[in-house]
Amino acid sequence: MAGNNNETENRLWDVANELRANSGLKASEYSVPVLGLIFLRYAEFKFARAEEELKPELENNLSSRRRKKEISKVDFQAKGVLYLPEKARYSYLLNLPESENTGKAVNDAMEAIEAENPELADTLPKNYTSFENDLLVALLKAFKLPPEIKGDAFGKIYEYFLGKFAMAEGQKGGEFFTPTSLVRLIVEIIEPYHGRILDPACGSGGMFVQSAHFVENQHREASSEISIYGQEKVADTVRLCKMNLAVHGLSGDIKEGNTYYEDIHNSVGTFDFVMANPPFNVKKVDFEKVKGDKRVPLGTPSTDNANYLWIQHFWSSLNEKGRAGFVMANSASDARGTEAEIRKQLIESNAIDVIILISSKFFYTVTLACTLWFLDKNKLNTERKNRILFIDAREIYTQVDRAHREFTLEQIEQIADVVRSYRKESGSKPYEDIKGFCKVATFEEIRKQNYSLNAGRYVGINKNNEEDFNFVERLEELKEEIESLNKESKELEDLISENLEALIEGYQ
Repeated sequence: MAGNNNETENRLWDVANELRANSGLKASEYSVPVLGLIFLRYAEFKFARAEEELKPELENNLSSRRRKKEISKVDFQAKGVLYLPEKARYSYLLNLPESENTGKAVNDAMEAIEAENPELADTLPKNYTSFENDLLVALLKAFKLPPEIKGDAFGKIYEYFLGKFAMAEGQKGGEFFTPTSLVRLIVEIIEPYHGRILDPACGSGGMFVQSAHFVENQHREASSEISIYGQEKVADTVRLCKMNLAVHGLSGDIKEGNTYYEDIHNSVGTFDFVMANPPFNVKKVDFEKVKGDKRVPLGTPSTDNANYLWIQHFWSSLNEKGRAGFVMANSASDARGTEAEIRKQLIESNAIDVIILISSKFFYTVTLACTLWFLDKNKLNTERKNRILFIDAREIYTQVDRAHREFTLEQIEQIADVVRSYRKESGSKPYEDIKGFCKVATFEEIRKQNYSLNAGRYVGINKNNEEDFNFVERLEELKEEIESLNKESKELEDLISENLEALIEGYQ
């Protein structure tokens, strides 16, 4: 959440969090309805601005032959603004008598908005009657906000609250939210200036929002430069994503579906950019169901782990010049067996362009480090052919609190600048290997390492980093890794035992 912590967001969060603490509601019961109120306030903000613009047009029409006496729903839609019936407007709800059943009124408002705007059907929360009346009234007052506020403030508030709720919800929060600074780094490296963007594990839509910010930072209109396509298996998270896009003035084709078995967007060879933070090390995926799937051209792994299904999905979705950037478990960099063979094929085909090792404690659900992978279908036609850039960025971070880290905007630029130099982009500095930080490895060097994509094997260790080694932190990482391996070992033992029993029964 680097760069988002301004006074308005902090103040609103403090108020909302204090109200929740006194309500007895869990973060998971509170989060979606609160985000819905932010959406509702944004919708009225846009509606009121459009109404101001339409009034002079109406007055001009009154003096013409074809007189129009009132502003219609069509007029608002022509300006790309959601039409709000009077009882669905934030100001109406805010001015209700406190004796009124405010929860029912907000539910009715959400239903009315969906009825008038079919693209939002079954998207908005409607469980406000579970809130105490006093709590809901206090929240409505908190999000009133001054009239001079800018439209993009609502998107920032929504993002900030998403991050805070994800932190509060722990494991569940990690399922819908990728830390903003990691997303920004991915976006800065794949550079989605223009084209079709896919996130097949889209969560609450952070990849899309940061892509739009990237485009706008180039002084372009995001809605005319990028097209958004997302897939997410959890219905509630699809709703979060649609609201997130809406409060940022974006729209997209976001569908509910299980990406392992459903290719809703007919993705093969279609997209200019793919970005994702898929769930790591997922087991029990039915590999029989995915056999023959064009998104898995290199075959299914023999291990009970979906990491290399995701990686192939991302690669196969790109068009001939497409780029992908995604978060992946560190274990995928050295996975053996059939996964190693798939990784070898990806490397030898020049699919993989950049690998970045990230420090621990960036996620709200696990403390383990992770790796960012970057693929580029056009790499084969560049000077980067038969090479991969490895960056070990584990020493680059800002400590938010004891358990969490993030990148500042300056740190994101520091890492992204190395990639720009490697690509020889206009205005970049000449690239140089830096021991302990970055190294462009040749395929010959990678083959000698048995096609490992562990950045540490190539960049080496900076002597200064050896002196700054944090023993306790490394011990914590190793403990979590050992616990994970022990769990996998137990699952493997159980599977072997089951198979042996089946064999014995077959011979009896």
